[in-house]
Amino acid sequence: MEEHNPKITVLMPAYNADKYIREAIASVLDQSFTDFELLIINDGSTDDTVKIIRSFNDSRIVLINQGNKGIAHALNLGLANARAPYIARFDADDICMPNRLKIQYDFATAYPEYSVIGSAADYLDADGYYIFTHHPEAHLNEEIQQLKYSVCPFIHSSVFYKKEVVINNGGYSEHAYTYEDHFLWVNILKDEKACNLSQALIKVRLNPESVTIDEKWRTREFRSIKYSTLKSRSITATEGNKLSKIGGRQFSPQIKEGAYYALCGKKFLLNNYQPEKARLNMSRAISLHPFRLDNYLLYTVSYFPEKFISWLHKISPAKL
Repeated sequence: MEEHNPKITVLMPAYNADKYIREAIASVLDQSFTDFELLIINDGSTDDTVKIIRSFNDSRIVLINQGNKGIAHALNLGLANARAPYIARFDADDICMPNRLKIQYDFATAYPEYSVIGSAADYLDADGYYIFTHHPEAHLNEEIQQLKYSVCPFIHSSVFYKKEVVINNGGYSEHAYTYEDHFLWVNILKDEKACNLSQALIKVRLNPESVTIDEKWRTREFRSIKYSTLKSRSITATEGNKLSKIGGRQFSPQIKEGAYYALCGKKFLLNNYQPEKARLNMSRAISLHPFRLDNYLLYTVSYFPEKFISWLHKISPAKL
């Protein structure tokens, strides 16, 4: 009897995600579209991540273990083992809306000329409270193609793409430390059509363990290498090693926690005007990093009216 291959592979890398992965897995298993496999690449977790994965009794879950080699390696391993022609990216601390797979699969099959389909996303804090809804910078393919190379066009855990397109372009670069997805897009979108759906199809959970550090927290050398490699669409192992070393020096619980509170405070100020919550988060960021002047700036600005803050952000987005 011929083995049935699923229509979609939900590709989820996981590293020490025991706080959130149960809810993430449940949101995939509860999808209205059911013909999928949930391929989880455990990236050397040392907590209860694997135990929680194995507690689910569902044949659609496929678990592959690897040593701690990073997200890009985990994703490439997943691509090599995925059985479906379509990949739905997903993170172990996020939540899928019930119709996410159906909406993206229906779009992909109705408009096969599109290779990458992203969406908007609702952002939550570590406790699951709604912060704001993020809409990508561009939605139509024509708009995406006009984006500057420095702008990432997709929320990575929202994308749904043709597996062969990514594999044929070499997969994810293991040198592009923390921006392996952005680097992938600048290399494939010159030849492929893409779009972002305006509906929020996932909930992205910001948390200190996995939050991407704001560009302002990165060193000048890190930013220089990142944007020069995005512009040239190429990166060397030497550049990758430099990025990894810089990132490694910043990968401490204190820095990650400070970055998390600063990001939540900023979003509560600019995207979902709640100045009291903004100040609470900025206070926590300041206590962790008392010498970062930008945290004091955001805390002070939170006392101004919403319209003034919006105007200030418009004229000086780099500072606010």
